[in-house]
Amino acid sequence: MSFKNVVFVGLLGFVPISIAAQFFHWGSLVVFITAGLAIVPLAAWMGTATEEIAIVVGASLGGLLNATFGNATELIIALVALRSGLVSVVKASITGSIISNLLLVMGLSMLLGGLKYKEQTFQSVIARVNASSMNLAVIAILLPTALHISSKSIDEPTLQRLSVAVAIVLMVVYGLTLLFSMRTHTYLYDAGIAQQEADAASEPTPSEHPRNTVNTRFWVVVLLACTLLVALESELLVHTLEAATERLGLTALFTGVILLPIVGNAAEHATAVTVAMKNKMDLSVSVAVGSSMQIALFVAPILVIAGWLMGQPMDLDFNPFELVAVVVAVLIANSISSDGRSNWLEGTLLLAAYAVLALAFYFYPVSESMH
Repeated sequence: MSFKNVVFVGLLGFVPISIAAQFFHWGSLVVFITAGLAIVPLAAWMGTATEEIAIVVGASLGGLLNATFGNATELIIALVALRSGLVSVVKASITGSIISNLLLVMGLSMLLGGLKYKEQTFQSVIARVNASSMNLAVIAILLPTALHISSKSIDEPTLQRLSVAVAIVLMVVYGLTLLFSMRTHTYLYDAGIAQQEADAASEPTPSEHPRNTVNTRFWVVVLLACTLLVALESELLVHTLEAATERLGLTALFTGVILLPIVGNAAEHATAVTVAMKNKMDLSVSVAVGSSMQIALFVAPILVIAGWLMGQPMDLDFNPFELVAVVVAVLIANSISSDGRSNWLEGTLLLAAYAVLALAFYFYPVSESMH
């Protein structure tokens, strides 16, 4: 068992601890921290179960399954927060997930991979396709905010209807990107798939067994159980979020942009960094950028539509400072990944950009953090 798996197994102990902390009233801060730690291994198990089931159902359906459940943890946390009326936290978690994947995950991958290998390569064609999709996502969340700022007379219902319409467009684009990657232009992704298979062959995992030996029923049960537990832990996390962050001296904006994405994405972060250190940068970049693209084109639109159905004013009118941070993250990530090569210095630059943005969100005025 690898060190990463040992850590995840150890963190599973926080599932009963967090439930006990809530039941015996150990305090909001203890519940918040233990629930956050409990979500990390559950997200990892959800990812493993999805991959195992994908082996059985085949490449096309498996790819769709991975795409759907790839950011399930963040989606569940956001839906729970949305139901609780924490719309500003939900919006912050969307921008935070995009920023953390593009800067923190890709930065760590390039830095640690670059320290081991002088220079690493990945497919620049895929990087450019993903960059174009991210540019569209930035435009989509920029325009409703620009409209609200430039036209003070626009009311909330109109803004929400606009956001729902834009969300539908983004979901159509997301569906087309899946069609592009899994049907019409699969040859562009062959190298990344080959690397994933090589990585699976190098480690003794259940996925290297023949298709008919994969215990599908077991992994379906694991996926359902982890999804239910993530929903439970998300309830505990969101329920204690405001009280806990106040005790920690943090704003809701900083929590949503920095803390929640790290909790929800921890398993994916570990995977991207691990494969980068094995010189599998195609797969690492695919995990980091693909996750950001999925948040922008799938998770955010789902949350807008869910907010509309719940009667919560969830729209694409973001805090202008959050938009600046997303634009900065997309620009620097696109410029660094466009040549299909990476080294430790480029990784350091991405991490430095993330650190500067994190500091800016930390010092952002409390009175203005709730947009």
